Amino acid sequence: MDDSLLLIEEARACAGLFRLGRDVEAALSMVDLFDRIAPLFATAPDDVQQQWGLLVMEIFSRQQLQDWLGVADYLMYELEALIGQGKW
Repeated sequence: MDDSLLLIEEARACAGLFRLGRDVEAALSMVDLFDRIAPLFATAPDDVQQQWGLLVMEIFSRQQLQDWLGVADYLMYELEALIGQGKW
């Protein structure tokens, strides 16, 4: 399976955990996911790196507010879209 597809599946699974209210497990999964995604974006063009940084800040902001559905939405839709355009 393509690395980007695998990352998208992991982001969806993580989003699912947040939707189920399993926030501690989901947060640990998200940290692992971000650790695996970060190198991908480190080699991306500057505008994509900026989008990644803004997305991470938005996700962490939602997490701090304990807006688990917001975190899930950003993981499932915004992160998936950003990974999906990653044919750099």
